[in-house]
Amino acid sequence: MAYLRSFFSGVAAIRWRAMRSHQLKIYYEDSLPYAAEFFAGLGDSQIFSHKDVNGALVADADVLLVRSTTKVNAELLKANQNIKYVGTATAGINHLDKDYLRSRGLDIHSAAGCNAIAVAEYVLSALFVMAEKLGWQLTAKTVGIVGAGHVGTRLTEKLTALGIRYHLCDPPLADAGDTRDFVDMDTIMQCDIISLHVPLVEGGQYNTGHMFDAKRIGQLGEDQLLINACRGEVIDNKALLDSFESGRKLNVVLDVWENEPDIDQALVPYIALATAHIAGHTVEGKARGTEMLYQQVCEQFGFNATKKLSDYLPAPQPDSITLDETLSGQAQLSALVLSVYDIRKDSKQFKETIEQPDQFRYIRKNYSIRREFAALSVNTGNYTGSEAIYALGFNRK
Repeated sequence: MAYLRSFFSGVAAIRWRAMRSHQLKIYYEDSLPYAAEFFAGLGDSQIFSHKDVNGALVADADVLLVRSTTKVNAELLKANQNIKYVGTATAGINHLDKDYLRSRGLDIHSAAGCNAIAVAEYVLSALFVMAEKLGWQLTAKTVGIVGAGHVGTRLTEKLTALGIRYHLCDPPLADAGDTRDFVDMDTIMQCDIISLHVPLVEGGQYNTGHMFDAKRIGQLGEDQLLINACRGEVIDNKALLDSFESGRKLNVVLDVWENEPDIDQALVPYIALATAHIAGHTVEGKARGTEMLYQQVCEQFGFNATKKLSDYLPAPQPDSITLDETLSGQAQLSALVLSVYDIRKDSKQFKETIEQPDQFRYIRKNYSIRREFAALSVNTGNYTGSEAIYALGFNRK
């Protein structure tokens, strides 16, 4: 063991000397929150806009840090002979040309799970809004969760806190030996609420492209609710529009759309709650992505990762909530969740402005990112359901 410790210490020292002789060139997209703070001191950091980035601009980059608005491929990196690390501060990696990066000997680095809490809380906001609209008691409903990765798992935790039944469907995880209790899609289609949280996989055994095609959309009842907060291509948007135009009154919540940002605007008026791919856009979710890349860069290049997300997060305003003692049960929980994030506001803005040129991209770029439950303390007083509130992620006051 002493020999191994000595060996790894020697490797770290070699890395450190190499970096001291060559200052690391770090290029980061302007939409990475706190990137300047996290990467200060690790090398020469340069900021760029996804609108202006090109191969010449990043030709000398050792480290390239992006979000989903920057496509990383041969065109961007063909002039770069120095690149050693490419990372995206997002959970999704569809904007990275994986085959090309591997051909260059580069691993695929992402921030998988960084916004899982944010997306789960987005779904909760949608559930409470739709429950009010449809007159539902959520504890009498069953949620079918398709995709049991980071987001799906976080959602199960929050549903458990609320006493809401759920089923999980994830064939790849089931086949890989995950021991959770999975069901098939036929069982999911019988659930009152279906929430989609899968990656986009086009083709093969685990294809998710157009998972909800015309046939499956046709199986939905008007007393069900379908939520998509993963990838727009998981639902055939044309088939969904055709279903609405045929007179069917489906209940659908969409945060993601096919062909973003040039979505089919004819579909928008039919969607109960419509937003611009912002489910994961919390202060914590976006900043957590930057923190995860910082940790990965430090590990790869031999730096000590001494900085933490909590060093930079602003205090929420307000930072605490007192429960309305006139409410109880679902009404109390709904009021609390919607006081932190009310999806109706984002949906209203989206529907009122989406016809303006380049509005989808504008909303995402200028989104007033919200806080997660964990940023707030709640004074529950004598409320008997206080443990459920804290299990949702709120802090005790």
